[in-house]
Amino acid sequence: MYYIGFDLGSSSVKAALIEASTGKSIGVTQYPETEMAIIAEKTGWAEQDPNLWWKNICKVTQKLLAQTGVAATKVKGIGIAYQMHGLVVVDKNQEVLRPSIIWCDSRAVEIGDSAFKGAGEAKCVSNLLNSPGNFTLSKLKWIKENQPAIFEKVDKLMLPGDFIAMKLTGEVTTTISGLSEGIMWDFKQNKPADWLFDYMGISTDLIPTIVPTFSNQGTINKKASEEIGLPEGIPVLYRAGDQPNNALSLNAFNPGEIAATGGTSGVVYAITESTATKESSRINNFAHVNYTTEQPRIGKLLCINGAGIQYSWMKQNVVATTDSYNDMNNLASSVPVGSDGLRILPFGNGAERMLNSKNTGASTFNLNFNKHNKAHLLRASLEGIAFSFVYGIDILKNDGVNLSAIRAGNDNLFRSEIFSNTIATLVGTDINIIDTTGAVGAARAAGVSTGDFKTFDEAFSDNEHVMTYHPLKDKKAYNDAYAIWKQDLEKQYNN
Repeated sequence: MYYIGFDLGSSSVKAALIEASTGKSIGVTQYPETEMAIIAEKTGWAEQDPNLWWKNICKVTQKLLAQTGVAATKVKGIGIAYQMHGLVVVDKNQEVLRPSIIWCDSRAVEIGDSAFKGAGEAKCVSNLLNSPGNFTLSKLKWIKENQPAIFEKVDKLMLPGDFIAMKLTGEVTTTISGLSEGIMWDFKQNKPADWLFDYMGISTDLIPTIVPTFSNQGTINKKASEEIGLPEGIPVLYRAGDQPNNALSLNAFNPGEIAATGGTSGVVYAITESTATKESSRINNFAHVNYTTEQPRIGKLLCINGAGIQYSWMKQNVVATTDSYNDMNNLASSVPVGSDGLRILPFGNGAERMLNSKNTGASTFNLNFNKHNKAHLLRASLEGIAFSFVYGIDILKNDGVNLSAIRAGNDNLFRSEIFSNTIATLVGTDINIIDTTGAVGAARAAGVSTGDFKTFDEAFSDNEHVMTYHPLKDKKAYNDAYAIWKQDLEKQYNN
């Protein structure tokens, strides 16, 4: 028997099958092959069609079953990971009312900032562990203010993973972890933040039924079975946003452990046991997948929107079309630490929360046409992204994170020695690269939910360790380059 895990991203849907008896991954695939479109009618907007997500979930399921040769009747449970913070609204017939306003959409920044002041900054920090920010509830408030005819029809608000679970089961549910990622959970009162909903003029009746992260959250119904090709009755057993799920996939559950990702955006997700923060406007604090009121585990999430997207831009616009990321990394390695004075700030992908939601754009400093070439541009790009990770980790340390370990997936950025060595050296901590995916993690989490795996360690400790980056002994060049880069950032930020 097998568990299937889905990871709904903004570019594609990944799916994985694992053996229920061993946790071994037997197949991972994705659909579509090309990136899903993001609709941007105005600058700073980003939307996707939830029904397209569902169609791609169905297609990736069939692709995975065909690829592995596993019969659909052998699947015993489902785990779901999903792009965080997005808003899906449906009517009483569970029909989508408008495209989802997804994670990188920045239209609700002012609404969140206004709510932070109006609802009370001290109360937001102590009870929400966050400012309302540009997140799910603020996005719903935007619809209320700008599309009142649509808002009047809203029966339930959902996160992307809640929508997929609804399509599978016909039941509209959510989790504490999900509500906390939408800045809708009151940690002090251990319930939805009704006072914030009241301030926004939004009824808490729009909140779905709350279910545990690890639990039977409903079973595949007849309609879904016909569309996805899995038998009726298979339970949805786990659901989490992609960053908490990524931490789970990397076996990061304990205070001091950091899970990092270097995709389109960069994320540093640190586990703590403290339900307090002094950095509520620059980082987010979410209920981790193993959060309980008795033993709180909070994930402090710092997101860098302008990360891998910048290196991808370099690939599309600076090097030859045939060059791979490995070719780019090798070319960048021909340039010394500090890129001969060329410096790049990678913040060109919307408002940056760690910069207090400013949208500064990407910037290049000290470009010399007589000295610098594309190798310098590539190294400065990697260093700029790495420096932004270090800057973010310093913010987390200032908020009480006692760093003990960094774990990262085997993705493009972390496969770069320049990128990983720069971070490891500047923060003074090993970076362990683990070969796993969010879809595999979600599938294993489904097995935790049923008890096939008795503990998190049993489910995740056998992840394949790829390599470890150790801090380099000669730190001076790295420290000097980072200090100048940080000066550039702070000058621009303070302008």
